[in-house]
Amino acid sequence: MSAEPRHVLQLCHSYGAPFTDVTCQWARLFAGRGWRMTTVYLTGEADAEVVRRSGGDEVLFLGFDSRQVRGLKLAALWKLRQLQQTQGFSLAIAHRFKPIYACCLALAIPVIGVHHAYGDYQRLGRRLFAGAFATRLALLGVSDAVRDDLRSCLPRWPAERIGTQYNHVERAPLQARQQPRDEARRALDLPHHAYVFGNVGRLHPDKDQATLIRAFAGLQPADALLAIAGHGRLDDSLKALAAELGVADRVRFLGQVPGMDRYFRAFDSFVLSSDHEPFGMVLLEAMAAEIPVVASDCGGAREVVAAAEWRFPLGDTDTLCSRMHAVRALHDGARTDLVRAQLAHLEAHFSLAAARRQFWEQACMQPWSEDDARL
Repeated sequence: MSAEPRHVLQLCHSYGAPFTDVTCQWARLFAGRGWRMTTVYLTGEADAEVVRRSGGDEVLFLGFDSRQVRGLKLAALWKLRQLQQTQGFSLAIAHRFKPIYACCLALAIPVIGVHHAYGDYQRLGRRLFAGAFATRLALLGVSDAVRDDLRSCLPRWPAERIGTQYNHVERAPLQARQQPRDEARRALDLPHHAYVFGNVGRLHPDKDQATLIRAFAGLQPADALLAIAGHGRLDDSLKALAAELGVADRVRFLGQVPGMDRYFRAFDSFVLSSDHEPFGMVLLEAMAAEIPVVASDCGGAREVVAAAEWRFPLGDTDTLCSRMHAVRALHDGARTDLVRAQLAHLEAHFSLAAARRQFWEQACMQPWSEDDARL
């Protein structure tokens, strides 16, 4: 068999967050396995920093605007067909539905569709489309929760054609980027001596920071801080809630913080209150920062935070308050044990090595894996 590298196309709608990180993760999965990867962004102008962060062997920008990739996306389909003629792709990785749609229509090759959210096949038209391409389309969710949502929407599909591919982190490089506690606190303007609960995410109903603020307000004694990094349409209402509950002086709204993954060590513990989070990369970033993590007991967060005693029912203010009190009260030995257990779970399931094993053992990748073994 020829040792000439096979060529995989990775297609994204745009390079907005979190997709430069996502594309880099997928480039790492193929590295060293006899594949060449070209990452293509349908929208957005060429950007050297995006190229650097995307990973892989080549990054291309098609430069369409949002209007040009609506409906049938004819211009995008034509451009992809031209690329296929010059590049000779043998496999496509497409993130979210629009790129899946484009790859299936434009390219006569196998397509792996990666889904990062719930509900992508609730529309009848999308279910019919997926069914039409079922012989060369496989679907992966970023958690078992997303996978199960896909399977429930496509009950006639063979289960092995819809799998899970977790997001992952490279722990050592991530930890090298993360600033020490004191430097991170100075960068975020947080006091040195306070106990700080951290939360990172859009200020949006899906993230349910309202429950987090209510739980924080119930903590006794009242000498900790809650720091929330992110912005969104609930900015004013969440600040009003903190004032109504009498904790406005102890809830710090940090706004959107560029490169937030560098500052997780500013927190003493991390709390994710999201409503059915599809996965939760921030949980991995917090674990890598070696701080305890508490999360809502739903969606992908349940898979990332393995210990039930550090999860709480969605929207349950009282239980969340008790979890926050318990994590704050941990003595040094118990805190160290919890951090070690969370790091071990990260390494076992969400490291690069774990992600590679998971991906290349997927049923949809077995023909390619067998070819790799013969190279």
